[in-house]
Formats: sequence, structure tokens, C-alpha cells
Amino acid sequence: MPAPQHDDPLTLRALPGPAASPAPSTGLPQDAAAVLQLAAQSMFDVFAQAAQGMMVVDRSHRIVWISEGYKRFLPALGFDSEQAFVGRRVEEVVPNTLMAQVIETGRPMLLDLLTNQAGSFLVSRLPLRDAQGVVLGAVGLVLLDHPETTMQPLMLKFARLQRELEDARRQLAAQRRPKHTIAGYIGSSAVAMEAKRQARRVAATAATVLLLGETGTGKELLAHAIHAASPRAGAAFVGVNIAAVPDSLLEAEFFGVAPGAYTGAERKGRDGKFKLADGGTLFLDEIGDMPLALQPKLLRALQEQEVEPLGSNQVHKVDVRVIAATSRDLTAMVAEGQFRADLFYRLNVLPIRLPALCERLGDLEALVEALLEDIARRSGLAHRAVSEDALALLAAHDWPGNIRELRNVLEQVALLNDELLLTAAHFRAVLPAGVRAGVPGPLASDALQGASWSTAPGAGELLAVPLPQAVAELERRAVRAALAATRGNKVAAARQLGIARATLYEKLALWGREAEPPPDDR
Repeated sequence: MPAPQHDDPLTLRALPGPAASPAPSTGLPQDAAAVLQLAAQSMFDVFAQAAQGMMVVDRSHRIVWISEGYKRFLPALGFDSEQAFVGRRVEEVVPNTLMAQVIETGRPMLLDLLTNQAGSFLVSRLPLRDAQGVVLGAVGLVLLDHPETTMQPLMLKFARLQRELEDARRQLAAQRRPKHTIAGYIGSSAVAMEAKRQARRVAATAATVLLLGETGTGKELLAHAIHAASPRAGAAFVGVNIAAVPDSLLEAEFFGVAPGAYTGAERKGRDGKFKLADGGTLFLDEIGDMPLALQPKLLRALQEQEVEPLGSNQVHKVDVRVIAATSRDLTAMVAEGQFRADLFYRLNVLPIRLPALCERLGDLEALVEALLEDIARRSGLAHRAVSEDALALLAAHDWPGNIRELRNVLEQVALLNDELLLTAAHFRAVLPAGVRAGVPGPLASDALQGASWSTAPGAGELLAVPLPQAVAELERRAVRAALAATRGNKVAAARQLGIARATLYEKLALWGREAEPPPDDR
């Protein structure tokens, strides 16, 4: 094994040592620096002989020397000679090496695992310094090759920990991944299509979205869908239900906790939902339940995109797109002083109203089918179908709990009966008394009374046709009646019908001349 010559700048000038001083008469050289150089040279020779491979790299990361043992790794690294290897930058010829990091930081890496096309190695990396402490290069030692055989217990433990880490990362990614898409918002009625159209438009922006609608109308589903269709789909979707978190814990839930902020706090601190959603989307469900005292801090986080953990003086920048949702009337709450006006304006940038189920009974059949499929998948039961008379009975209910209530009814009936075809008789056992008799609920009755029935068949004849056809016919008659009552004024007709003017135009375009307003339309 050839040892480095004494004129090698990396072996002698890099050796630290005190100033020369007289040494006691012990037969050793009188020059203390020479003693240190001799010791360093001996250690270098021992390392070169004991290690399975060794290299020296200069300040510019160039390889200046390799041991005889290291030469056997060259073919696997793609080199057929020492001359082609020495002189190259180490990061160019040894994949995954951290020699450059040792040179730049001056910190040794006493033990590490290196894996590349040449195999797996247990390595050590040490910086080389001059008398003033300036790093001149580094020495790398291959202590063991194929440590998976010579150090099998340690390697098995390392491999197990690596697998557990990857599993944890996959599980965390799955939890943060959006669960729904815009196509998953079921419905082809005009109001459902309008909600999906608006969702697609806002998904392309980074602006704050406010989802408005009664409980059970699918606000959380649409929030997931907007995130999935946005440029942030690859990042985290983090949701928090404000109504489900005690007021005293909300600040920590949103903004995190500094280490040791209060008695019982975690020693390492805890990230808040804003930090967890950094780069992605934060869904604030039931924003109307946000305590008034915490609203200014939430407003600052939304406006400045920065958060200050509880018990900390440090401000952290975040990049978060916020989607808020509420079933409460925020405008009325602002007027009553229960919700800050400035926070409402900050949230109400892109509002989307989700229709109640009673407003889109034309989607009832599709919703029932989709919900029954999901119930069967989750419960392991056979898939059920619903008869026409059962659909007619369900349409007679006003559904104050909307789709959540519909799912509850379907799940009850599916679990209580073994039949594959669910009929009206099955649903009467769980529906309210008025619906059991086939009597329309209050909202359905109002709609029937508001329609023009001068040339219409009786209610019994209407229910004798398929439900979607009956609902569509009822909708057309209600629109015609409203246009007739307002002399063709579409704004007034839309207000009377309780729908947006754009929705009214879509219906008229869909039906064609049949429902055109009189000529004096404004």
C-alpha cells in the first residue's frame, strides 16, 4: 500500500500541532511538531491499511488520492482506471456522497450508510485542517462493504424503521389528500349544475371561498372538490370544524403552541392547522361559530398570511388558501354584532350557495342510488334498489336535514330490511307521520300552491308519472306562473321563485320557446 509522500499538502500541512518546544530526553525527536507529524503519518497508514477503501479530497472537492483497496470499487462506479477517477469532483463520480458537506461545514461524519450502484457501505468522513484550523479537504474511509451481511441485525432494524417511516408518510398523505371531486357532487338539476360551475371557476383561483347552505347540503364535499381541482391539489387539505372545538382551545388549534407555552404543553410544541395546511387548503367549517374574541386574530392570519403560535413571539409566514362554510346567516349576525363585518368581507370574496334538497328534487333518484351504493360498500350488505312508489313518497318529504337526513333514512331502511327492492311500505316506518300517508311536507305544499293548475292534471295524475318527469313539469309550471304574475319581469320572477336570475335564464334556455316570457320582459 503506497503511503502519501511527505510533500503532499493534505497530509503534512493539514496536520494541527502546537509550536515546537523542547522534549524530554526519551530517544524521541526533539521537535514536537515532527512527533505529531510522525503520529499523523502512522495513523494515516493504519487507516489506509485497515479500511477497505480510502480517498482524500481537496478544498475544491477534487479527488487527489485513493488507496489500493478503493480501486476495486472503480469498475462498479463506471471507471476502468485510477487516472480517469482521480482529479474529478467527488460528487460527480460517487453518487450520494456527502464529502462535499463535510468540507463545507467542517463537521465530521463518524458513521454513515452510503448506497449507490457500487453497493452499500459503512463509511466515515473526516475534515482535514491546517494549523490555523482552515479546512483544506476531507478524508473518506470505507469501513465495511455490504454491511447488510456483516451487520445484519443493525441493517434489519434500519430497514424496518425505514419502512415504518414510509408507511407513516403514506398514511399522512392519504389523510390530507382530498376525498372528493366536483363530479362527486351528484345532481343534474339547474341549481346543482350552477353550484358545480361556480366551484370549477373558483378552483382555478387562490381567493377565499365561502360556502353557504343548510346543514347536510354537502359543503364539506364541495370544499374537498374545490381543493382537488385547484393547483394546490398535491398539497395538504386540512379541515377543522369550529363548532366541535372548545372555545378555549381554538387559538391553539389554529395557530399552534410554542414549546412550554403553558403547564401541560408539549415540550416540542405543536403546529396549528394553518401551519399544517401551508401550501395547501384550510377548510373552516361552521365559521359562524367562531368566538368573537378570536375573530381579529383569524382576520390577521387571513390578510397577512402569517401566524403567531400561542406563547411565542415569532411570526411564521404561511401560504394557505381558505375555504369557509356556514349554515348560519352571517349577514344577520354582522347586523346583530355577533360576527365582525371586516372578517365577513374577507371571507365573502367568492360565495357559493349550495341548494337545499327540496330545491332539487329532480336529483333525488340519482342521490338515492349513489347513497345506497355507498351504504352497501361500507356495511358489506347487498346493494338495494328503490321502487317508484318509494321515490314518490320520499319526494313528498321536505327534508330539513337535506342529504344527511336522506342518507340516515336510507341507511335505517337498508339495515332493517332484507329485501333487495325497497318500497314505500319500508320507508313509512321511519318517515314522519304526514309523509307516511303520502302527504307533501310544508315546502312541497307551498310549491304546489304556487304553480298554475288551471290546465294541469290533478295531483294524483301528476304522481302517476315517473318522479323526475313530474318534478320537471311542476318546475316548468311554477316558472310560467311566476312570469305571468310579474308580467315577464325576470328579476321579479326569480325573486318570487327564490332562485338566481342566471338560474332562471338557464331554465328558459333549456325549455326553449315553451316558457318564453311575454314581449314586455325587462
